[in-house]
Amino acid sequence: MEYVRSIEHKDVVHRCFRCGYCKFPSDYLDFNCPSYKVFGWDTYSPAGRLWLIRAWLSGEIETSDRFAEILYSCSACGSCEENCPFPRFSNSLLKVFEEVKTELVNHGRIPPTVRDYFKAISTSGNPYKLPREDRAKWAEGTGLERYSGQEFLLYAGCVASFDEVGQRMAGSVGKLLSAAGISVGILAEAEPCDGSEVKALGEAELFRQLAQENIEDFKRRGIKRIIAMDPHAYDAFKNHYPELGGSFQVFHYTEILARLVKEGRIRPRRLDARVTYHDPCYLGRHNKIYEAPRRTLRAIEGLELVEMRRHRENSFCCGGGGGNFFTDILGKGEQRPGNIRIREAFATGASILAVACPICAKMLKDASKDEEGLGKLEILDVAETVARAL
Repeated sequence: MEYVRSIEHKDVVHRCFRCGYCKFPSDYLDFNCPSYKVFGWDTYSPAGRLWLIRAWLSGEIETSDRFAEILYSCSACGSCEENCPFPRFSNSLLKVFEEVKTELVNHGRIPPTVRDYFKAISTSGNPYKLPREDRAKWAEGTGLERYSGQEFLLYAGCVASFDEVGQRMAGSVGKLLSAAGISVGILAEAEPCDGSEVKALGEAELFRQLAQENIEDFKRRGIKRIIAMDPHAYDAFKNHYPELGGSFQVFHYTEILARLVKEGRIRPRRLDARVTYHDPCYLGRHNKIYEAPRRTLRAIEGLELVEMRRHRENSFCCGGGGGNFFTDILGKGEQRPGNIRIREAFATGASILAVACPICAKMLKDASKDEEGLGKLEILDVAETVARAL
């Protein structure tokens, strides 16, 4: 059955000249679009997708499983918007891709792994299909208490709550905040899914439902200030919840750590190590937070911070964004974004790769196992790195 093909930012689609800048970082030494790097066909590049969408909107190509797979291979890293030379519409590219995915969702033409993800969120409240009672196991031994009017809510998110790599990250952050005397609480098993990946995958109605329920719950509890573990949740709370009536003061945990170090409430001692830092897409390009994690790491005596060639606004994505962490449409192999990033980290001579996102931590941890022949590289969260220096 066919249907009317229409998206809000339709005009943007017709303005792309396929110049190719969206594929590259500013130094033009390599491709910076993860899906293009993996598959190598122009249809998997941002400009290629726009031309496919243009043909799809005009009815020249049909809605198909192949069309859906190409759309869903985008990791929403934002490199295309960062490097598009046409500022009049560059900040709408990800909106276009998301809007087309919403059309595909509305008419049931989505990859099976995407469908399974939505089902898990709808039925279990988390993508792991685990009991809500397990959501706060990461907080055991941190000293954190349930939220009861404290200054901050610490929001862990699904990955930090259920994945063992993310749990270690959340535990380290929780212990540091407790030790620094921050007035902070957690929702424990009552913590909801923030819906960020739901939105990125195009399920607009489910995201709206999750966000509105969360906004009502946060307001009922008197929550005004949120510390987010996950940059994806940070992005949702800060940039998308306000559109639905939920205006909260939102911080990423690295911003709080940087402040605590500056105030002397956290006093890291010495860690003799060469460290390189990976900028998460949703923290860096999407929200322009580059300095807070670096200030925290530089405050550690003996730590040498070295940059990968692609960093800050030109950082290369780990491949987990846009829901790909759960759907795995980018797949495996040498050109998998996480593997490429691990090789870039090795090239700096660092012994530690510091991260600030539970999705990045898991993606890069898995990729490091594939690249063990290069040597030993430890994947540590910024908070874990600080904790090691205490």
